[in-house]
Amino acid sequence: MKKVIEYIQENHDRYIGELNEFLRIPSVSTDPEHHEAVKTAAEFVAKQLQEAGMTTVEIFPTEGHPIVYAERLVEAAKPTLLVYGHYDVQPVDPIELWESAPFEPTIRNGELYARGAADDKGQVFIHFKSAEAFLNTGRQLPVNIKYLIEGEEEIGSPHLDPFIETHQDLLKADVAMVSDTAMFAHGVPSICYGLRGLTYFQLDLQGAHTDLHSGSFGGTVVNPAFELSKILTAMKDEAGRITIPHFYDDVRELTERERAEFARLPFDESTYKQAIGLKELSGEEGCTPLERLWVRPTFEINGLESGFTGKGAKTVLPAKAMAKVSMRLVPDQDPDKIADLFEDYVHALTPSSVHLETTRMHGGKPWVASLDHPALKAATQAIKKGFGKEPVFQREGGSIPVVATFAELLNIPSVLMGIGLPDENAHAPNEKLNLDNFYAGIKSSAYFLDELSRSGL
Repeated sequence: MKKVIEYIQENHDRYIGELNEFLRIPSVSTDPEHHEAVKTAAEFVAKQLQEAGMTTVEIFPTEGHPIVYAERLVEAAKPTLLVYGHYDVQPVDPIELWESAPFEPTIRNGELYARGAADDKGQVFIHFKSAEAFLNTGRQLPVNIKYLIEGEEEIGSPHLDPFIETHQDLLKADVAMVSDTAMFAHGVPSICYGLRGLTYFQLDLQGAHTDLHSGSFGGTVVNPAFELSKILTAMKDEAGRITIPHFYDDVRELTERERAEFARLPFDESTYKQAIGLKELSGEEGCTPLERLWVRPTFEINGLESGFTGKGAKTVLPAKAMAKVSMRLVPDQDPDKIADLFEDYVHALTPSSVHLETTRMHGGKPWVASLDHPALKAATQAIKKGFGKEPVFQREGGSIPVVATFAELLNIPSVLMGIGLPDENAHAPNEKLNLDNFYAGIKSSAYFLDELSRSGL
């Protein structure tokens, strides 16, 4: 490994130059005006993987943006790693809040600023360079490696699951590697081993056929905004527990080992509150803030709309009211089952004086890995060598649906080895990537290939 690590250290400047070229491509997947740029980003990824030494590289078209696949298979008896990432990025709005142009990478105080720097171009890039380091120093890869890099993650990956389902033999592997998460904090390298799932709904209530004058009709007609407010308020009790019948039936409780791992984390509630501008936290009683964030389910209102919301006053009784709501789910909750329970409950709460329409928007399954899995042990040793520190284990409150797909369709676990940081503004203006973490991430990725080869998988 000495030559591999020396190669990585000697090529820091080149890595930044190539990453900057990647970051200059405005691959905003949600904007049709950037369609060609997204295609260009896919071609860039394919070229990088070819130059890294992959023996097969193919760009698969979809009805949306293309998927890049690459592989180098060295020996059937060796473990096979599937690296997942995405090359598309979020829109840059509001552009006026950027301190430098979002698609002109700029280094300030050891951090690289650009849209996509942390999410996910900088993170997936480390896995291109770790494989290259082996092959450019005269070594064969210690494991078989495959890459699955998509261009639609920021729009919900509509064509990824169908691609995986129809290419299961091509994607067959022993473990997946995903670097699209954040470390727990500065100087705290981390392995994420659990994700919450999601069920998302839109609720539409209709009362009268049109808005009405509140003086002429008030007191005689139903107000959908008021009824919707009552329905939403009924979703939680005073202890912060969700009241949907049977909602908690399948919730997997935290193990004692996990509680011990959480206790190791340098979490400070005062700092957390200050960072988000709150005097007090809320949530389910009897649970710590980290438990509420990672291992307990939630019900949240994501948006509300009804009546007159312009400047000044308008005495109107709205005919319609709308809410968007989401439920974050934990192992072993099933999104479809929870969706059924929610629909039954919300219909039961809705008075006959209004018409309710529920729309299932999207969802994703929760996921958790065993801390004793050989791949997580390999990642632990790799990060310890790459960062010079023992990593901590954490969960994530959000969702990465493809991780559950890998488990369900390919029957493989995932290692979530992110090198981002919580304050790196992914999806926001002034997105950035810490360059020390970037370099340590390349080394950790290289060490992981070596450790995985000796993991017993």
